[in-house]
Amino acid sequence: MNIFPAIDLYDKKAVRLFKGDYKNMTVYSDNPLDVARDFERQGASFIHMVDLEGAKDATTPNLSVVREIAEKTNLFVEIGGGVRNLETLEKYLEAGVDRVILGTAAINDTAFLKTALEKYTDKVAVGADVKEGYIAIKGWLETSSVTLDEFLSKMENMGVNTVICTDISKDGAMSGTNLEMYRELSEKYKMNIVASGGVSTIEDVKALRKMNLYGAIIGKAYYTGAINLKEAIEVSR
Repeated sequence: MNIFPAIDLYDKKAVRLFKGDYKNMTVYSDNPLDVARDFERQGASFIHMVDLEGAKDATTPNLSVVREIAEKTNLFVEIGGGVRNLETLEKYLEAGVDRVILGTAAINDTAFLKTALEKYTDKVAVGADVKEGYIAIKGWLETSSVTLDEFLSKMENMGVNTVICTDISKDGAMSGTNLEMYRELSEKYKMNIVASGGVSTIEDVKALRKMNLYGAIIGKAYYTGAINLKEAIEVSR
């Protein structure tokens, strides 16, 4: 299993939200590149980033930060948040990003997702952000009428290879991750599934590894020191 330490970007800073609430934001670093370099020092090969501003209004205000991390580290970089057209997707790929995550667009614009998959295949992943069983969109500010199972079945049929699945109720809450949900998903789908939201102890990492998941995202637990990233990477292998 791969460990994806995470940086959420807002105003070119590394921040975290509590359960997706923009009013409940903590700034952890004014220099995301320093954070990314620390990930690398601790043995990380991957980095997961979300542009929180982009997620709300479909822009790329933190593109320069993303480009800097792609250029100045050897990390495999993935980014999501507000990628709702081919122009934005290609902007990130040109900046050196390895994989771009589509969220709202995967629900609202099937034609765009189809084109993106045909053109870029493994460079495209999909984010499934779950709120009480339904897919949330637009930076988690709205909930769609599509259930998680409906969405994932459709994504698998369309040829999506990688899905980042986040239980919003667990995100940033440091209360443990939704092991039952990930166990069900790992048994039901052939796609690469990345667990996101509430991975807050080494025990969480060990439990997820046993499910043969493709990856797990570690966010707040890194910043608070609840998880030693180096140890998590070793345990995940």
